[in-house]
Amino acid sequence: MKALIFALMLLPLPLPVAAECRLALVLAMDVSRSIDAQDFAIQTEGLALALEDLQVQTAFLAPAGDVALAVYQWSGEGYQEVLVDWVLVRSPRDLAEVAARMRIARQPETRQLTALGEALVFGRRLLDTAPQCGRRVIDVSGDGQNNQGRSPGRVYAAYDWQGVTVNALAIHVHEIGLVEYFGKTLIRGPGAFVEVAESQFDFPETIRRKLLRELTEAVAALPAPVAHPSPLRKS
Repeated sequence: MKALIFALMLLPLPLPVAAECRLALVLAMDVSRSIDAQDFAIQTEGLALALEDLQVQTAFLAPAGDVALAVYQWSGEGYQEVLVDWVLVRSPRDLAEVAARMRIARQPETRQLTALGEALVFGRRLLDTAPQCGRRVIDVSGDGQNNQGRSPGRVYAAYDWQGVTVNALAIHVHEIGLVEYFGKTLIRGPGAFVEVAESQFDFPETIRRKLLRELTEAVAALPAPVAHPSPLRKS
């Protein structure tokens, strides 16, 4: 009997069950030719600061479930680059590592046009490699309308977007009517929205606000727990 107990003690303990993933969030950052070196630095540092923000970290680490995060940059028809492949965020350290990688990101040497439709295709394919999550969201930031390649409308008609939400962050300084354009042609899916940064200098606070909204809405979208009657309640 003692030998049996000792043998059982040597068996590996079962691993804790991972929390279900509530959100796969991919951030798409515009690096087209209208984004200069200063703009690029503001965007990458702004995202890093947002990921280090206490409120944002609390929203990422809410007990409702995990969040999977990826980041890529995009510009012309042939340029999309993954900066951060899928990270399952389970601690502040995970977010700190993503922030550190944003701070060493390099702006592409070749300045290209704005292929917004192709950026969406890349994000859609990237979502296919994400962990299984309750919601899937592409978060596109940009400062201009599509001027190369397929339009967002053509891309939406050509691919399966079931269960995918596309939100947008419009950097409004370069193009009049950009917010309306994003609202009519870019965003899609239940609850999709556009956040507005009037200039690049507003980007850090805007991306912080946008992340909080996406993360808290992912929690709000979870099904309500089933209410069970109390065994002490009299009928």
